[in-house]
Amino acid sequence: MELSLWSWIIIIGVPVVLGICGFLAGYGLSKRVARRRMEQGQAQADNLLRIARQDAEEFRGKAKAECKEKWDKERLKFESETAATRRELERTEEKLGNRERFLSRRDSVLTQKEADLIRKERDLTSRDKILRAKMERMDQLINQENSRLERVSGLSCEDARKELIHNLKDEARLEAAQMMREIKEEAKSRAEEEAREIVVRAIQRCAVSHAAETTVSVVNLPSDELKGRIIGREGRNIRTFETLSGVEVVIDDTPDAIVISGFDPIRREIAKLAMEKLVQDGRIHPARIEEVVEQTREEVNNTIRAEGESVVLEFGIVGLHPELSRMLGRLKYRTSYGQNVLLHSKEVAYLASLMAQELELDPAIAKRAGLLHDIGKAADQSVEGTHARIGAELAKRYGEDEVIVNAIEAHHEEVRLESPYSFLVAAADSISGSRPGARRESFDTYIKRVEDLEMVASSFPGVGKAYAIQAGREIRILVQPDKVSDDEASDLAAKVASQIESELKYPGQIKVMVVRETRAVNYAH
Repeated sequence: MELSLWSWIIIIGVPVVLGICGFLAGYGLSKRVARRRMEQGQAQADNLLRIARQDAEEFRGKAKAECKEKWDKERLKFESETAATRRELERTEEKLGNRERFLSRRDSVLTQKEADLIRKERDLTSRDKILRAKMERMDQLINQENSRLERVSGLSCEDARKELIHNLKDEARLEAAQMMREIKEEAKSRAEEEAREIVVRAIQRCAVSHAAETTVSVVNLPSDELKGRIIGREGRNIRTFETLSGVEVVIDDTPDAIVISGFDPIRREIAKLAMEKLVQDGRIHPARIEEVVEQTREEVNNTIRAEGESVVLEFGIVGLHPELSRMLGRLKYRTSYGQNVLLHSKEVAYLASLMAQELELDPAIAKRAGLLHDIGKAADQSVEGTHARIGAELAKRYGEDEVIVNAIEAHHEEVRLESPYSFLVAAADSISGSRPGARRESFDTYIKRVEDLEMVASSFPGVGKAYAIQAGREIRILVQPDKVSDDEASDLAAKVASQIESELKYPGQIKVMVVRETRAVNYAH
């Protein structure tokens, strides 16, 4: 049976149409899947970009923190090195200052010796002139006596002999008087030389270092953050600390450090040690502050007691009252004009005992008196009187001998010196205090002395400029040559020196130098 044309068209067309429809449906479906995959890929890409940005931000934060930490370490290292350099410069400056003062003192001593030699030379010249005049007078007297003998040659032998004996007696008396005077002068000279030799030998055998006087102590901190904890909320920690320790705590912009200020050296030492313990412990609150301050006060008292016992044992002092021993320990924290009082007392004891040995006195008594001579400085401000009188009262109260009491009370010549040991202690105290570098004058006193020197020199007419040099040991005056002549310059130096002696107080001597300079200038064309 033959199929019709429409049948063939249906048979062939339907599959073609179905195929085309399937193709179009598959194409649309694949395009939709591709779009969905593209959207998913874009989302993953955005997520990866966001994660990468977060990682980059985290890495940058870590790098920034590491850089800041390294910068802080380098800054702390630099500040530490700077502080060490500054301390080294201060020590070097102090050494140079000590050296300058030593050279200045040595220059003054040499100048004094030069002046003494000039004076002695003048004395010898004067004595030589007097001696020549006396010799000439003696020759005249001898000639006169010979003339008289010639005139009285007509006398009897007995009368001539009596006259001769009488003249010889007068000459013998004159020679005896001259010999006695020479013997006295020689004995006096030898005594002075021997005394100087004794003192020099004692000084050479004793050398004690000295600490500088200060009224502040510095406590180093690990970081500046602790300053806030030391102050506390509304300042309660620092108020509690200052009330319990009796000092003033100064907190300023100084990096990693605070300052403890106070005139009582023992309180200042207790406060410094207590603050160091609190900083190290990290627990800073009123209750802990009270506990640490009390504990530190007990430790310092034990140190004072142990130091006093150590000094007594070192010097072999027997029978010393425990209270005097404790006061010796307190002197470890006292200074006077930059000189540690305990070291000064030990040095005086050494010097006094050495000089006593040279003079064949009891060195034990001299040593005991020298060690206790400044014991009055260990008393607090509630006791009135000079330290010499206070020390004498303490020594008398605790059973010391009258010789020791007088040596303590008289070492500044406030009372009469009644025994050789009092003289020895006074001499040893002066030697120890005047040792080069042992004591220092304050900066304000030094500036005032220099200003006074320059003011005195500038007050004279004709003075152009005046400069105090050599740490105030020399004043150099530049005069105006048209107003002051060469002869007047010498007279001006004498007047300035005289006015300095009458108006100013100063140790040693001051050299006055007047400089007059004349210049003649012309031009050749």
